[in-house]
Amino acid sequence: MKIDIVTLFPEIALAPLDDSIIRRARDADVVEVRAHQLRDWSRDKHKRVDAAPFGGGPGMLLRPEPLFAAVEALRTADSRVILMTPQGRPHDQANAVRLAAASHLIILCGHYEGVDHRVVEALVDQELSIGDYILTNGALAAAVVCDSVIRLLPGTLGGESSAHTESFSEPGTLEAPAYTKPVEFRGMPVPQVLRSGNHAAIAGWRATMAEQRTITNRPDLRKP
Repeated sequence: MKIDIVTLFPEIALAPLDDSIIRRARDADVVEVRAHQLRDWSRDKHKRVDAAPFGGGPGMLLRPEPLFAAVEALRTADSRVILMTPQGRPHDQANAVRLAAASHLIILCGHYEGVDHRVVEALVDQELSIGDYILTNGALAAAVVCDSVIRLLPGTLGGESSAHTESFSEPGTLEAPAYTKPVEFRGMPVPQVLRSGNHAAIAGWRATMAEQRTITNRPDLRKP
């Protein structure tokens, strides 16, 4: 897979992807991630990329010219163009799975009050949000989406089954609690069933605890 991030803050977009598991995936050529400075496509002599919105209102909008030029320079027949914006559909595990099947993602990062809507109308395949809150720019949001997608690619995780046994891998259900050594810590023991060696009992316990955890922490995931 290849991912191109277009942003005013390339260093911010790449920083979370430059260590640990994602760094190893990049080094192993599982994925190629590049971050591009949007100002490189500005035709303004001062490299400005924003302007005030027509009709008035607070803040500034990213102009269409540099965003169109960036996408046209990077796009291939297989590209999928994503815009990070608070107005987008919520990004979730199912969407991460869909994006992981793509061969090339171009991720545009919103900033200021957003982007000229002609970018959405003519260029963007999907508007995405990582939550109902506002960030100072879309670079961090782009990094979150990249991490969630890259970890699903074959060869990224140490155990290929890991990505299929986590929270949200089973729709509507969080992952069950997990324990490791020591067997007892400050008077809190590991549940006996997990030490029993009875795989059927362990599976049943995990299913029950996953359901309880989901009801407690994310009741919104449960089907009515």
